[in-house]
Amino acid sequence: MTNFNAFPAAGARALKYILFDIDDTITTHGQLSAEAYASLWSLYTCGLVVIPVTGRPAGWCDLIVRQWPVHAVIGENGAFSFYRTKNGYAELTHPNVHENAQEKLIALRDACLAQVPLTRVAKDQFARRYDLAIDFCEDEPKLGLEEAYKVQEICKSFGAQAKVSSIHVNTWFGEYDKCSMAEMLLTQIFNEKNFKDVSLFFGDSPNDEPMFGFFPHACAVANILPFIEKLTHKPAYIAQEESGRGFAQSIKHLQVLRA
Repeated sequence: MTNFNAFPAAGARALKYILFDIDDTITTHGQLSAEAYASLWSLYTCGLVVIPVTGRPAGWCDLIVRQWPVHAVIGENGAFSFYRTKNGYAELTHPNVHENAQEKLIALRDACLAQVPLTRVAKDQFARRYDLAIDFCEDEPKLGLEEAYKVQEICKSFGAQAKVSSIHVNTWFGEYDKCSMAEMLLTQIFNEKNFKDVSLFFGDSPNDEPMFGFFPHACAVANILPFIEKLTHKPAYIAQEESGRGFAQSIKHLQVLRA
């Protein structure tokens, strides 16, 4: 990984799309700082297409696409995207989503909670459509990555997809992820056929790995380091600072390069 300060000026000027994870990428200790939020506005007002790519639920994504300075949002690790239209927003749902997986997710939930003590269902679960989020490090008690990877293995034993973020293990049935939905959104809605060279992605954890591997212009904030040995596909760049500060500083540098 190369320090983001080495990002090429020509590449910065060619960018059209900025995609980014939310939790611990633009937030810091669970909150969106003024500095990070201002960075989103700076991207939006300069004409770049701004797209959060998150494991957070549909209910959160409804608010984000309506109220944040974004053009679209990808939610529940790629199950859907909401994108702005003249009449509000429309939805693009991944074709591999399992609409009727709730019974299987309940069985999966019970197995995870029984086999990995102190894990719990994430408090945002009520706003979800397609996946199950098991909290290991958002609320108390804060557990380590060992417990998160145990949950991931249980989910996989049920035939489910499972991704570890910095706070949750997200699990679902169906062959999709953040990357496949990003590709659908950029090609089908934004009509961008050669989007790889004009897109930049920011992330922070293993559930961002599909994006790190797919996009040549991908940057992790510095708090990726505890996860880095678990990643087969590492981002090309790393920010100097962690979380929202790392994101904000990287965006400032990007804007200087584009000036």
